[in-house]
Amino acid sequence: MAAAGSDGPGGAAAGRALQSAMRAASGALEMDGAGRPREAYAEYLKSIALIAQSLQEEAAGAEGSEGVTADTPKMLKLAEQCLERVKSIAAALGKAQAKPAVQERSGSPGPLPRHRRVCSDEGGKLSPFLPPEIFQKLQIAEVQSARKELTPLEEASLQNQKLKAAYEARVARLTPSQALQKTSLTLSLQRQMMENLVIAKAREETLQRKMEERRLRLQEAANRRFSSSVALTPEEQEQRALYAAILEYEQDHDWPRQWKAKLKRNPADLSLVSGLFSCLFSFPEHPVPQLLRQLQCAVYSRLYPAVSRGSADASPCSPAGLAFPSLDVGGSLPAEPGGRRLRTSRSLHCMLSVPEHGAAGLRHSLSSTPLAGGSPGTPRVEGGRLEPAEAPQTPRESSFEDLERFLASPEGWAPTEPPRDATLPEQLKGVVRDIHNAVDRLLALTLLAFEGLNTAAGKDQCLACLEEAFFPPLWAPLMALYRSVHRPREAALARSMERHRHAGPADLGLSSRLFPAAPGCPAYGSAVEDLRLIPLETCPRRKLECIVRALRGICECAEEYCGARDGRSPPSAAISGADDLLPILSYVVLQTGLPQLLSECAALEEFIHEGCLIGEEGYCLTSLQGALAYVESLQ
Repeated sequence: MAAAGSDGPGGAAAGRALQSAMRAASGALEMDGAGRPREAYAEYLKSIALIAQSLQEEAAGAEGSEGVTADTPKMLKLAEQCLERVKSIAAALGKAQAKPAVQERSGSPGPLPRHRRVCSDEGGKLSPFLPPEIFQKLQIAEVQSARKELTPLEEASLQNQKLKAAYEARVARLTPSQALQKTSLTLSLQRQMMENLVIAKAREETLQRKMEERRLRLQEAANRRFSSSVALTPEEQEQRALYAAILEYEQDHDWPRQWKAKLKRNPADLSLVSGLFSCLFSFPEHPVPQLLRQLQCAVYSRLYPAVSRGSADASPCSPAGLAFPSLDVGGSLPAEPGGRRLRTSRSLHCMLSVPEHGAAGLRHSLSSTPLAGGSPGTPRVEGGRLEPAEAPQTPRESSFEDLERFLASPEGWAPTEPPRDATLPEQLKGVVRDIHNAVDRLLALTLLAFEGLNTAAGKDQCLACLEEAFFPPLWAPLMALYRSVHRPREAALARSMERHRHAGPADLGLSSRLFPAAPGCPAYGSAVEDLRLIPLETCPRRKLECIVRALRGICECAEEYCGARDGRSPPSAAISGADDLLPILSYVVLQTGLPQLLSECAALEEFIHEGCLIGEEGYCLTSLQGALAYVESLQ
């Protein structure tokens, strides 16, 4: 870069200064994306200081010239981008320091630190979600941090570095009269370094030849597994390549064979499945976790343009004059019985937190197109190995993304406008289809790797474990997209909740025997608490468990209230059917003060497996949706 834009020593110095400033800005950008704003703030200022010092020296040292080189505009642009980030971080840090004082005066605790808002603190101008490139780096950081075995050439390079260090130490002790001995040491060093490289290269070639022979042998085994008289579909070709990668991995690791033996000895012990998946995801280099991360990145890359644009364009939707907060700016919700206040931001899990049927037959209501259809961000499988997904071009709407683009390509930087061709419902439909297909592909690969799980009960357990690992980093932007699509209905529900927040059980048509006899005693408090836990979970099945617990708690409380009034022990069934359940559940929904439950239920209806929606879980979810619709329609 320095050579391209300089003709003399001053231009070369400017080029070196630009490279130093870009390195500092890159480091600051990584800290910024990793959620370390104070360190990023200092690094951005360091980059600006480097640029300012270089330009000052350049201007002072120019004799008879203008003092401007070809790199000067680039340095000014970089300084401008860094300054924008400094302003944004300073504003955010200032507000973060001001909030504890306000909360201390009001006596209410702040929001949980692991949850973030739908919109940023800067009036909805910045996206609260990480760009796909940063998200992908965070997902693969675990693999990169894993210990890697050195190749023969890398080992030879380390040996040569030690030899060179020893040579330099001995030469430093020689006197000028020992020039002949120095020449002998130099020749000896060159001979030893050359021998090391020749031996290492021969070892490397032998190792590569053996690895290629093994790869071909395993590929033949995969071909036999997928042999067919007809041509393989693209999905079957991908499965064949992934199966070859699994066989190659199992050649170097013993734990998969040990788990297969356990499953074979105890095929009915479903408790082994959770232990298997805990072990599986602790080895990030296994093909299943690799595919999991790459599919997560592909889905997130499709989610990001919609949620970043939606949060930038969002406007408060609560009606004027109402005390109920906007659904988008993270305002406080009505207080719980104990005085603690909830925030809508709890439905968005922080993006930096990372957790814990045959494939052809598993297709959901929207999963008609395979994920491997060539869409941007989709991982590839080549030569039996998983290749990283190419990050798609995404809208750049803040100084963070602008600076990232400038560092990637300082020559042709220009901000871009986000595409506005697809509507939010269409984007949501495509994302849901991609998620269904991603889960299906993960399940198919897992059943290929561990054939002992290929039973009806085993598949259900596999699906639950895969969803537990797949959804947490994606649920925050996914729920933001659902809430954007259901914004009008959430606004109507919010208005109704605000209007009827002081309504008692009798106001909703509950019989007096179905609420506590003691005055002032909160009714159905356990069910209210269970529904308030729904936005805090990041896995559909765990959210559904909260709903089931809430309805069971309603039944238990109703029986307790009836027993206390009638003096019967044990109490008989107090709720005879939906006619009794719906008013109680509507009252409980009003007490939660969470309009986002509407979007949560819409997401659960799509992502909960059909088998779980037939029994008690399906009845509970349908009952909650009916109660939400009833509260929304209250006048």
